[in-house]
Amino acid sequence: MKNLFGFWGIVCAIFAFQLNEVAAQSATAKAQISGKVLDDKGQPLQAVVLRLQKASDSSLVKVSVSEANGQFEFLGIVPGKYFYAASLLGFKTLQSVPFDVVAPSTLLPEFRMETQGQKLKDVTVSVNRPLVEVKADKMVLNVENSINATGSSAYELLQKSPGITIDNNDNISMKGKSGVRIYIDGKMSQLDGAALTAFLRGLNASDIESIEMISNPSAKYDASGNAGILNIKLKKNKKIGTNGSVSAGFTQGVTPKGNGSLNLNYRDQKKNLFGNVSYNDGIWANTQEFNRKQNDTIYDLNSLSQWRGRDLNFKLGADFFLNARHTLGVMVNGMIQNSTWSSVSNTKISYAPTADFQRTLLASNVQPGTRDNLNANLNYKYSDTSGRELNADVDWGYFRGTGRSFQPNDYVSPSGQLLYQVINRNNMPTDIDIYTAKMDYEQPLWKGKFGLGAKTAYVQTRNTFEFFQVLNGQDFLVADKSNRFNYTEHVSALYTNYNRPLGAKWSFQLGLRMEHTYSLGDLIRADGIKQADNQVERNYTDLFPSGALTYNLNPKHSFNLTYSRRIDRPTYQDLNPFENKLDELTYQKGNAFLRPQYTQNVELTHTFLGMMNTSINYSYVSDFSTMITDTFRNATYIQQRNLATQQIIGFSIGTPIPINSWWNGYLNLWGNHQRFDGSFQSGAINLNFETYGAYMQQTFNLGKQYQAELSGWFNGPGVWGGTFKSKPQGALDIGIMKQFWNKQASLKISYTDIFFTAPWRSTSEYAGTIINGRGTWESQTLRVFFSWNFGNNQVKASRDRKTGLESEKNRIK
Repeated sequence: MKNLFGFWGIVCAIFAFQLNEVAAQSATAKAQISGKVLDDKGQPLQAVVLRLQKASDSSLVKVSVSEANGQFEFLGIVPGKYFYAASLLGFKTLQSVPFDVVAPSTLLPEFRMETQGQKLKDVTVSVNRPLVEVKADKMVLNVENSINATGSSAYELLQKSPGITIDNNDNISMKGKSGVRIYIDGKMSQLDGAALTAFLRGLNASDIESIEMISNPSAKYDASGNAGILNIKLKKNKKIGTNGSVSAGFTQGVTPKGNGSLNLNYRDQKKNLFGNVSYNDGIWANTQEFNRKQNDTIYDLNSLSQWRGRDLNFKLGADFFLNARHTLGVMVNGMIQNSTWSSVSNTKISYAPTADFQRTLLASNVQPGTRDNLNANLNYKYSDTSGRELNADVDWGYFRGTGRSFQPNDYVSPSGQLLYQVINRNNMPTDIDIYTAKMDYEQPLWKGKFGLGAKTAYVQTRNTFEFFQVLNGQDFLVADKSNRFNYTEHVSALYTNYNRPLGAKWSFQLGLRMEHTYSLGDLIRADGIKQADNQVERNYTDLFPSGALTYNLNPKHSFNLTYSRRIDRPTYQDLNPFENKLDELTYQKGNAFLRPQYTQNVELTHTFLGMMNTSINYSYVSDFSTMITDTFRNATYIQQRNLATQQIIGFSIGTPIPINSWWNGYLNLWGNHQRFDGSFQSGAINLNFETYGAYMQQTFNLGKQYQAELSGWFNGPGVWGGTFKSKPQGALDIGIMKQFWNKQASLKISYTDIFFTAPWRSTSEYAGTIINGRGTWESQTLRVFFSWNFGNNQVKASRDRKTGLESEKNRIK
């Protein structure tokens, strides 16, 4: 706890210093700089990138982009002496002479840019983006620019992302709200639960370009995900000619781990061929301790578990530029994973009234398994100079998982004598096939942009659970604990969207999405007995409106009001009503009657000086669904259930702060108040609590191509699983990077969770059962990462392909 307070003190000190910087900058009278850029024929130039820099030390102050009429402006500039640099592909870079900026406004003379005499193939462009970008509709974490992302997996990156929390059951929340949907390159993944965790653990940070956090998506996105969307954008080479990169990483935690990747790309004026492959190998350990008082018995559990993963990820694709309007693309990506999860536990069982120690359960569990995932996409894009654009995608997703479990349970007396033994064995294969097709169309209309689209998704899952009791070395099928569960789901959607400006200060966006869902879950017990939830059929249609209203009060202040209604459908495995034993006293149970939850979100955001975003938000969730810990006889089990309602009111503040030419910072604070109301046969749940968190990242340019980074996250007390109240936790990471070989190669070294403050603690009191728990994972590690870019550095714009499969992949558990 002392380390945690020390860490939080460092974060608060840096935050207070940078807020003071913002206040000092705000107190100074600011100026507006405006100007106009033309080509060498006197015609306005659009999309020119202009960088305003201090004349004293050439440090970057602000970036602007010219409009269609060639005009540009810099807002909120402290008076002083500056110069600007203007660049545009195909034109010579231009740098102005120093000039004085005075309040309230400074008008620059028009200037012309000369056409680049060299051809495009000879042009090299280098762009450095900030580690965190704050935009009106989303926050972007630029992973490829982070030192402390070195050697991380996508799972670890999400743990450290602004406003993101992951509990000890691997449930992801954003700004305290559960129901986050994971997208990969704009496509929603159907993987969830253990499969999603395995995928994220197997995805290298070296393969990731950025992570987008979208709290209120428009009607164009699937309606699922009440907390919003986390879009993981993978790297896609945008350079002309043949080029690529190679990387290798090493991590030392409790055990050593390694990863590596290779990216290759060929691009010319007619086609783009790309591919990458990455590999991870390592063992990750965690500990858990639970002290449970149930009726008159105390169960004191200590466990150590390890996950060994060997993951091969690959991606192959091609884009064919048929002409200026038509592009055809094909893409295949997948993951081949071999893993083994194992655990050993010791549970001491005592009689509570007298504290009499009665017996000990010594249990172990070994679960080897494989996960093979293959996704194929065929896509087409049409766009013309009038602003019309059509995108079409057809996708197929293939998931095959195998899982086996061997679970010996030994009950021994206080003297160590074996009382009796129970040995179980499971076989749990899973097959999932996903078929999707979608179309999106946009065109200018009535001084705005009109869009419409459609999507259909068909999913088939086949789950088998075979439970064996092992007697004298022989496996005997326990028919009343074995089953096959088949689930079919068909979701069809239509949407329309429209946005346009209303004068110089106002703009709006309105959207409506309709989704029809048909699902059928069929449970076939091995003993042939019919039960109430053997077959559950659902057929429903929902409307999901969304909207946004933006008001630009003046150059310093703008406001954005958004609203959306969203849905979270149950995962496929959560609907399987059978039980999966973890040990004799712990098991997981599905719920065939689990209903989707619906959320209405409202958010008001204020943007100051184009960089500081402050927002307040309110969410109302009906049929709120969460993992509940309950008891039956002397055992405890977890099950996904619908609570009555959840209400959340919260705020967040996020801002990048350039301190000076060698120090850039980013800070994010969030907090909310949550209320849960629900009741079950086991008891009522009425919770009111506040939770909060912080994220900060500081980058220091040390000269001679050295760069250092300090980053940290903190989460205050919270609730997970409906009943568990968690204690504060956080972590502080440090790292350093050296670039060499003409900045084509880099070596990064980082040390994570330097104060070891990331371990979790929680308590639960529900239905007469009291549970105190705590646990650790390998949060404290030393990482070394090397990367080298080779080949041609010439840049050509590439399209961002969003397929239709991500929504369905996200729900594989």
